[in-house]
Amino acid sequence: MRKVLSSRLGILVTAVLVLAMLAGGSHAVRPAAAQGPITLKMQAAWPAALTLYDNFTMFAERVNKLSGGRVKIETLPAGAIVPPFELLEATHKKVVDGAHSWAAYWVGKNKTAVLFTGGPGGTYGMDFIDYIGWMYEGGGWELYQEFYRDVLKVNVIPIPIMPAGPQAFGWFKKPIKNLADFKGMKCRQTGIAAEVFTAMGMRVVNMPGGEIIPAAERGVIDCAEWVGGVEDLKLGFQNVWKYHYTPGMHENVTVAELIVNRDVWNKLSPDIQEIFKTAATEVFFRWWARWQKQNADAIKELQEKHKVQILKTPDDILYEFLKAWDKIAAEESAKNPFFKKVLESQKKYAGLVVPAKRFMFPPYEFAANYYWPPKKK
Repeated sequence: MRKVLSSRLGILVTAVLVLAMLAGGSHAVRPAAAQGPITLKMQAAWPAALTLYDNFTMFAERVNKLSGGRVKIETLPAGAIVPPFELLEATHKKVVDGAHSWAAYWVGKNKTAVLFTGGPGGTYGMDFIDYIGWMYEGGGWELYQEFYRDVLKVNVIPIPIMPAGPQAFGWFKKPIKNLADFKGMKCRQTGIAAEVFTAMGMRVVNMPGGEIIPAAERGVIDCAEWVGGVEDLKLGFQNVWKYHYTPGMHENVTVAELIVNRDVWNKLSPDIQEIFKTAATEVFFRWWARWQKQNADAIKELQEKHKVQILKTPDDILYEFLKAWDKIAAEESAKNPFFKKVLESQKKYAGLVVPAKRFMFPPYEFAANYYWPPKKK
């Protein structure tokens, strides 16, 4: 009798489970393989023609492959849904699931944003590796999340993804020999660098990258800064100006970000979240290596084909920029506690690694000058 009851109970339990699976309701048990892929719609702050956009599509491809096709990211260029400077708000409100942009675009909300790009001057002399070190080994990640969540109060998760630098000082309609030469010139700048250059005497105009060339052709601006190398070549700066100066200290270390709506992020499984982070780090380095080769090719083309004069930025301009930035940073620290908190965190980390690397690493130009001596003027 016991065997009969046990057998009937087993049959009953099995029948209930089968009915639950067949019902197909929200609580039905389904194998993961039966679920369709997750599709996320994300927009970039740059046109699809730029190599900056390639960083975005490379990330989407890696996520798709690493997830085994479980996640597909629809990448959209600047302006496809919202203007570039509105991407943070659009991601917050889930107009888009995420964005590929640059934290310094949000300095109008809080100037701390620029520090999460690496900061002017590479904040305290840090390079891109130092910045990633601070981000993941020096407390930067936690401050990054806290800034968006508790300070800006936006419903997004930020992840560093693209090292778009070192950037050039810019393009000019005439030679710039010293600080006095560019005072009063009307130049496209953006982010907090615009504030620094204003303090140095430049008249600045803020505009997205796609508007620079039309403004230059109409004579609205005398000079402009975008990125340098291949990005500037693609936009056609060489067709307007012939004097290109490099390097700059405004974005010698500048890192773009991937932002994802927090509700969208929380619905992703833990392994997919880790895939996002891993893919972003992989793309950071792989894209950067490719980009430096593209920049080298672009510099050669600018000089040989387009007869652009690529000149070294005068040292007095670079030093004056750092002085002006330090003053602005000190003033902002005095009235913005979170800015001060992040800046001090970066200074502490830089104070450890920057002097050590200066001791351990030979100057880049040491072997470079040995094998490729600079051409005499």
